[in-house]
Amino acid sequence: MNDPRTAPYGAWRSPITADLIVADTVPLGQIAVDGDTICWSETRASEEGRSAIVRRGPDGATAELTPAPFNARTRVHEYGGGAFVVAGGTLWFSNFDDGRLYRRDGDADGPPRPIAAEALLRYADLTMDAPRVRLIGVREDHSNPDREAVNTLVAVAADGDPAGGVVLVAGADFYAAPRLSPDGGRLAWVSWSHPNMPWDGTELWVAPIGDDGALGAAALVAGGANESVFQPEWSPDGVLHFVSDRSGWWNLYRDRADGGGVEPLLAAPMAAEFGQPLWLLGITTYGFAGPTTIACAVTEGGQWRLATLDTITGVLTPIATPFTEIDSLKTGPGWAVARAGGPRHPAAIVRFDLAAGTWQEIRSSSDVALDPGTLSVPRPIAFSTENGLTAHAFYYPPTNRDYAAPAGERPPLLVQSHGGPTSGTSTELDLEVQFWTSRGFGVLDVNYGGSTGYGRAYRQRLDGQWGVVDVDDCVNGARFLADRGEVDPARLAIRGWSASGYTTLAALTFRDVFQAGASHFGISDLETMTRDTHKFESRYLDRLIGPYPAMADLYRERSPIHFTDRLSAPMILFQGLEDKVVPPDQAEAMYEAVRAKGLPVAYVPFAGEQHGFRRAESIIGALEGELYFYARVFGFDLPDPIAPIDIANLPAAG
Repeated sequence: MNDPRTAPYGAWRSPITADLIVADTVPLGQIAVDGDTICWSETRASEEGRSAIVRRGPDGATAELTPAPFNARTRVHEYGGGAFVVAGGTLWFSNFDDGRLYRRDGDADGPPRPIAAEALLRYADLTMDAPRVRLIGVREDHSNPDREAVNTLVAVAADGDPAGGVVLVAGADFYAAPRLSPDGGRLAWVSWSHPNMPWDGTELWVAPIGDDGALGAAALVAGGANESVFQPEWSPDGVLHFVSDRSGWWNLYRDRADGGGVEPLLAAPMAAEFGQPLWLLGITTYGFAGPTTIACAVTEGGQWRLATLDTITGVLTPIATPFTEIDSLKTGPGWAVARAGGPRHPAAIVRFDLAAGTWQEIRSSSDVALDPGTLSVPRPIAFSTENGLTAHAFYYPPTNRDYAAPAGERPPLLVQSHGGPTSGTSTELDLEVQFWTSRGFGVLDVNYGGSTGYGRAYRQRLDGQWGVVDVDDCVNGARFLADRGEVDPARLAIRGWSASGYTTLAALTFRDVFQAGASHFGISDLETMTRDTHKFESRYLDRLIGPYPAMADLYRERSPIHFTDRLSAPMILFQGLEDKVVPPDQAEAMYEAVRAKGLPVAYVPFAGEQHGFRRAESIIGALEGELYFYARVFGFDLPDPIAPIDIANLPAAG
């Protein structure tokens, strides 16, 4: 081995380029199982972010079921999820461009055909009702521009439904997870209404299905304003199971078949989570792999693991794997399949043999062969934060076996946090994180108070405190590493997306800790979020900040756009011009205000992008633009040339 070269942190040459990330990384999404056949969706940046559905048969052969230009995505809740279902060899999916449902029969020639008329309707979270040859799912009606979109559960004839479906359940603001009992006689579903979000409080309902296909009187099984119910699922013998946080943690429960009410499945309650926040529809974390065996994903300390649960004894048995992120879990007899990843394993579609404890990778999100000496492995840290509490994060130290920093130099730190803000960080191999660490940056990924994975009380720390608790935890995490001498206190930067973009802007505005920041489609004016955002999040801020307009003063006090006089650090803003969640005028207003103040600032808009960048050129532009920005602000030379960006109020590079 050659001795490592000496170069300043940030200036290391890395094999992990933006081009490599885009060319060789395919984000993987929803999984569906049809007998022994496994299907999944994959998003292709090289095809302008198109989502395709791929099928793998029992013989291992794969085929794409949705040829271009079909884009298997849905915009229900704007975030989508649950865009397709497969049954008996037939695929039904929502097409993003027109919102219509399409059908493809097995290996039939020709393109998929529409089964619903063109209308301002969106569909998601589909399930097959085989006895009645129809689909049941969530429908979101945008046909009346003078009212809020209307969400219902509908039945759509599987072979074609010009009317766009028959309404089965209506009245609540939101619906999710329609699940048909094994005998086809009952339907379970989850609903909730403003101002709750699905992780605050939902209701689990069950109703019989009549001979005409309509639902009978519905009965409330569990849930309420202060209990979050997630993923109803029927056992093979027709007992309804679900996840609830009634204990303070998302644990597994069932509705006793003898009429005895709800009971926990675990022999003893666990300070662990078997559920996730329902940002995307169709999320699953468990399923039946046998009459009395559940395969499940469970998270403790922010890291997921696979296990089986015996529904008779309540004993949970972990299965050793290298994966710390497991989602979209589906099951078959004795096996499970999930999207899984770990610190040294990029996300992949993985099939697990539950009895043998073995696993097989079916499709990886990345074919990049990386030198382990270039990979930074996250280290969980816990640190003190405000009010005598403890917060959590994962620290990725700078790592590149080919380089060493000059003696005595400490690395710059990028503090990042997840979106949502009700979400959680992932510890699976993320080439975008490695893009930074392999160049000599430390990265701190913060699970601030309000994050999931640490119980309901931790999640509720953000109630009324958004823009305070999250910012404090990011600040205290950075200080923790600086005080330990692990990072350079004079080169602390903060970055984020969407909700964490707001955390970024708030930290730069209301705290004096960071010397630079990058906001990717972040929120600068909270008041506009009460007027301009979509239905799903239109009352989200009632809990995170307070009712509007009654507490308009607080919204203003927490909005960075009104306090740019407090800014003292350069920033860069990235924005999709078709973003309906955080409209572009948020970033544009912030840019103009910071530019007028005389601080270095850059604004990088991307045409055709929505909330999150999917196109290759956008992903490359955002990564390289942010790197260029830090190089100019922190004053280090890049080992390889990249396209410069225009930074206002900063002298041109020499």
